[in-house]
Amino acid sequence: MKKLLPLLCLVAGFSSAASAADISTMQNLAQSEFRLLSEDLGSALSYKPLAPAEPLGITGFDLGLVVTSTDISKSTAALAKASGGSSPSTLIIPKLYVAKGLPFDIDVAAFVSAIPTTNIKLVGGELRYAIMSGGVALPAVAIRGAITRLSGVDQLSFDTKSLDLSISKGFAMFTPYAGVGQVWVNSTANVAGTDGALDQSFTQGKVFVGANLNLGLVNFALEGDRTGGTASYSLKAGFRW
Repeated sequence: MKKLLPLLCLVAGFSSAASAADISTMQNLAQSEFRLLSEDLGSALSYKPLAPAEPLGITGFDLGLVVTSTDISKSTAALAKASGGSSPSTLIIPKLYVAKGLPFDIDVAAFVSAIPTTNIKLVGGELRYAIMSGGVALPAVAIRGAITRLSGVDQLSFDTKSLDLSISKGFAMFTPYAGVGQVWVNSTANVAGTDGALDQSFTQGKVFVGANLNLGLVNFALEGDRTGGTASYSLKAGFRW
């Protein structure tokens, strides 16, 4: 565990530093390019659950470092124009994540993120209620509402809201889970002279599958997500009890 967390940080930092840059030339984009960029950012920056549906319980915590990789190849050219340089085909986002169990099978969680060598910062949070808490014979089922908000980019106001339904079933230390949902994206270009012509508001369908492995205190989660046709993969390493 002590070796894995620095490695995740190194991978995230190196991957972003390889070709990322500040978003500062949004005025170079046509409306179609801004739409493509907004769709990929909606997939990349929207909330990733990375947890089973079963509730943590009132004494439960989940703390971890997350790295999410999203394929943004369809908007690579647009992002290059918006940043005045080259652009990666994959966006790597490191996050610090914390979740807390509350009474009545309710969990809350939040994350913070800053993508190295860019001006992109991101925060997000969720409120989750376990309709079924699960047990030896029954799966857990939960409904989640989540939000994310971008900051640090003067030329872009961007946020997402999402709602999903997930199911999980534990087998000893291993708990697979899956879910479906909807993401609402609001993307506004803060560029003089555009008069809102670039602005986009749209929805994206969401499906995800993952697995959680708990080794007593040390915890790992791996998740695949497809939002709006764009794939993301996330790894979380930390502590869950």
